[in-house]
Amino acid sequence: MISKKNIVKTVATLGTVALGVTVATTVANADSTYTVKSGDTLSSISQKFANDNSLVNSIAQDNHIADINKITVGQRLVIKGDHSEQNSQNNTSVASQPAQSTANTATQSQGSTTSYNSGVSGSDAAAKAWIAGRESGGNYGARNGQYVGKYQLSAFYLNGDYSAANQERVADQYVASRYGSWTNAQQHWMANGWY
Repeated sequence: MISKKNIVKTVATLGTVALGVTVATTVANADSTYTVKSGDTLSSISQKFANDNSLVNSIAQDNHIADINKITVGQRLVIKGDHSEQNSQNNTSVASQPAQSTANTATQSQGSTTSYNSGVSGSDAAAKAWIAGRESGGNYGARNGQYVGKYQLSAFYLNGDYSAANQERVADQYVASRYGSWTNAQQHWMANGWY
């Protein structure tokens, strides 16, 4: 004969098991998988999920990445925690803007508004946009070790000013002095994988 006490124990046990399955399912669904795209860095991926660089070390640790500056296109990364890709639409819209739009840049940085007009047009503007797409996906906030921003310039060249206007200005100066034009810089990038 089944006693009332045994029924209560059975229901309590089943309820605990069901709750455990629900909690385990919730935790498993909280993790996200992200496939690395061209131009991604752990910093830019952290920006997509947390809007800051707070996840860089945990992404590296969770995915057994020894050098945070080395990830490969197509690599699948597990992003642990309750994060979702927050600003992927922003990155897509920046990367898909027409080449001409990179010629004029206005941004608000550190409380002041600065602007820069690079004057780059035509095939040089297209080459400039192509390089930015390969280097950072068009993201001014991208970081890869000492390299910063849309054109992945050395932090040394940017002299602590990571504003969009300064990145545009310094990139134009760097390319003019080293290659003479953005088209030549693109040809060098295609031959060597860097500029």
